[in-house]
Amino acid sequence: MTGCEYIHSDNPVAAALLSKMGFRPEERVRVKLEFLRMLVRMKLDPARMELLAVFFETYLKLNREEEEQLYRELGKMDKREVDAIMQMTTSWYEKGRAEGRAEGRAEGRAEGRVEGKIEAKQEVICKYLARRFGADSATIQEKVPQLTDMDALDRVLEQLFAANSLEEARNIIWEELSRFTH
Repeated sequence: MTGCEYIHSDNPVAAALLSKMGFRPEERVRVKLEFLRMLVRMKLDPARMELLAVFFETYLKLNREEEEQLYRELGKMDKREVDAIMQMTTSWYEKGRAEGRAEGRAEGRAEGRVEGKIEAKQEVICKYLARRFGADSATIQEKVPQLTDMDALDRVLEQLFAANSLEEARNIIWEELSRFTH
């Protein structure tokens, strides 16, 4: 199977192996983007998607510059497809959104929905930090509840996935916190 055949396949194994295909360094961002698009097409359950993503990331980890290029490429794509990719990349993000929506419906008020979404996004950020950087991220996780603005939380979520170190993640969160304390 060639790389092109892997990209157009809806086979989960082909998606995972895409990261192992022979491709040029300048194609790394394109390969990652096509992998994400494959996952969206396959509509797998969150556990399988996460397993494939972990395997893929093991062999094709983008650096910060490549991650930024990936986000620029996503910005050129159809919003629905980008939304599907962003929701799919972290299964806990979708779970948090669902919990926020359920809480909002149960209360039947707009405030409840907004509050639930804020808490869900805060939870996603903390879970991501814990999973990516382990116990060393505990101090910065304690600061996350201070982020209560939806736009700030969205900016943190977007930038956090491109962070290559705990220090970069810490700087992203501190930058957003400083916007509201000055």
